Amino acid sequence: MAVQNPDYEWQVTNSSSENDPLLPKQVKLVEVLGRDKQPVQQTAGSSWFSSAFLVVNAALGAGLLNFPAAYDQAGGVVVAVSIQSIFLVFIVAAIMILAYCSDLKQASTYQDVVLSVCGKKAQTGAAICLLLYCFGTCITFLIIIGDQWEEFFLFVSKETYCHDTPVYMDRSFIIAVTSLLFILPLCFPKRIDFLKYASFVGVAGILYVMVMVAVKYFIQDPSDKPTYVKTKPDSWMDIFLVVPDICFAYQCHVSIIPIYSCMEKRNLKEFSKTVSLAMVLCVLCYTVTATLGYLQFGHGIASDILISFDPDVTVIIAVVLIAVKTYTTYPILLFCGRAAFDSVWNSALKLTPEIIEQRERKMRIVVTLIWFTITVALAIFIPNIGVVIQLLGAFAALFIFLFPGMCLLKSMLDKQAAGPEFQPNSKRIKFLIYFSFAFITLGAFITGLTLCQAIQKDIHGTKADTSKYTC
Repeated sequence: MAVQNPDYEWQVTNSSSENDPLLPKQVKLVEVLGRDKQPVQQTAGSSWFSSAFLVVNAALGAGLLNFPAAYDQAGGVVVAVSIQSIFLVFIVAAIMILAYCSDLKQASTYQDVVLSVCGKKAQTGAAICLLLYCFGTCITFLIIIGDQWEEFFLFVSKETYCHDTPVYMDRSFIIAVTSLLFILPLCFPKRIDFLKYASFVGVAGILYVMVMVAVKYFIQDPSDKPTYVKTKPDSWMDIFLVVPDICFAYQCHVSIIPIYSCMEKRNLKEFSKTVSLAMVLCVLCYTVTATLGYLQFGHGIASDILISFDPDVTVIIAVVLIAVKTYTTYPILLFCGRAAFDSVWNSALKLTPEIIEQRERKMRIVVTLIWFTITVALAIFIPNIGVVIQLLGAFAALFIFLFPGMCLLKSMLDKQAAGPEFQPNSKRIKFLIYFSFAFITLGAFITGLTLCQAIQKDIHGTKADTSKYTC
């Protein structure tokens, strides 16, 4: 992307940002002919503190609504919190592994990390998994939109909604029409930088839900306490039922590398501060909401916690905030999925850069329309978000365990193969090799387990969410 001035050209410092409009472009002025010695001009990056909130915004989302129901499936608060604490160690370790591997060749996206360490085939595999993950997440967002509208109609006009059932209140109709009006127009632009301004509203909405759940728990009438709250799992295998929800809830690994690459001081020490603050906020929101939410409703809790509440004004505010966050977040996931699809498509057909550029606008429009139509159709027929989150948890486990483990293993084997003079701490390298094997094994186990659980649920069927306030 050079300018006409023969003395200088603008170059993108991030290796793949020219092809990734989600990634803020950092540019610098590079001397070409060397006639004028001018200082390099580079945009300032984000601080570790502001980067922490970007991570929080990436992690906090739809998983929060399903977390209390996951506590019930796992066998209660103590069991679920214990499992969550164990997995958090691996989740944070995976983030730091990805950051370390990205520094090896200054990679700026998740796919770039996999490509730079593991090669082209592994990158293609990561892109396919990312494509499927984004696709499933988009379906989840649309299901959440339907849930929020249902709650809204129950609040403003329950009799009309339950008995007359006008077309404009029909769940399928409202998902399709509102998505067409509020989501689809945001999905076509080549760049969607303007959506970053909505992130503050999204984080504020999640924090509001946490506070609302906590307040309602402490002011709950003792006579309204649930009759049955689990304190242990029905079967020892049930403890794994919370794993997909944990993986889905804390999955920020796909966007963690672009955030890290844009930091003002890109090093692991500064990044560890970012990750620490972000994880504290995420754990606080998820644990408080899930624990107090489950203790309020017990075994009768819905897979979307907001449907379990009496839809008063405070709940409707939460409904609106979650809906707004969902409407503005869907285009980002579609954009990530579309980029992953383009990567796989262009690689499979071996298209030249010239042909890719010529077809870019047409492909963007066609893929967007097909993606949007299929996700809306599936969201209408899938009864609740629990079904989709089980499947997404399996793919999230790949991003959290399998690919980071592969990257760590390959980077350590490369160091080991470089010879004794390049490995001053051979014992540490051996330990990390064994650790990477453990990561890969755990990732394969969790992926297979959660996938089997999701398939079993689909075979046996899943009921739609109900509560005493629904029709």
